[in-house]
Amino acid sequence: MSENIISVEGVSKIFGKTHALSTVSINVVPSEVLVIIGPSGSGKSTLLRCINGLEIIDSGTVVVLGSDLYSPKTNIDHLRQNVGMVFQSFNLFSHLSILQNIILAQMKVLKKSKVEATKKAEELLLKVGILDQRDKYPEQLSGGQKQRVAIARALAMDPQIMLFDEPTSALDPEMVGEVLDIMKLLASEGMTMVCVTHEMGFAKEVGTRVVFMSDGKIVEQGSPNEIFTSPKQERTKNFLRQIL
Repeated sequence: MSENIISVEGVSKIFGKTHALSTVSINVVPSEVLVIIGPSGSGKSTLLRCINGLEIIDSGTVVVLGSDLYSPKTNIDHLRQNVGMVFQSFNLFSHLSILQNIILAQMKVLKKSKVEATKKAEELLLKVGILDQRDKYPEQLSGGQKQRVAIARALAMDPQIMLFDEPTSALDPEMVGEVLDIMKLLASEGMTMVCVTHEMGFAKEVGTRVVFMSDGKIVEQGSPNEIFTSPKQERTKNFLRQIL
């Protein structure tokens, strides 16, 4: 495997007449926390979905963990086991308890016994601070708690990479911090993370590299200090002036 754990080269994605991504190239190395920022409609979430094979690219290549994501020879389901993804809308199974939400894929995909899966689920629920909610159902939880369950569920598959697609955008402001704290913990443990977010404080504090996107293209990238303190591109400067 090359040094890059994710390698995106010349990727384009078109929806009708809209170029969601225009020849985008980006690499991620192990234990890096890559934070992607930019205005709505800039292609951030589309890029994340292409990295996980949820969108079919129109051109270019995506190599994840040494495998070409769009090669007919690649077992996409097997590869996805190593790439956890957390969405803004939680995507929990409403008819299952919190514990059941986390053990289901472990048993079906990883073929773990119920005892093994339950032990792992309880460890992760403790880690994200909601073990006491294990027997409740999603509708009984706050948005922040639901998102922590979603993170625990993704972690239950022992992924090598975690993708976060605006995980706090659907939360009330007072619940944002509890989710960001879990993400900071994962970063401190060396988890490779690609995060699409509007939380600039998180990007500054936790990101090892910040990428600014606009109109389906990467406009600028650099360290958090470089991007937030001395951006070079006028488009980046204008965006940051509006939100900081």
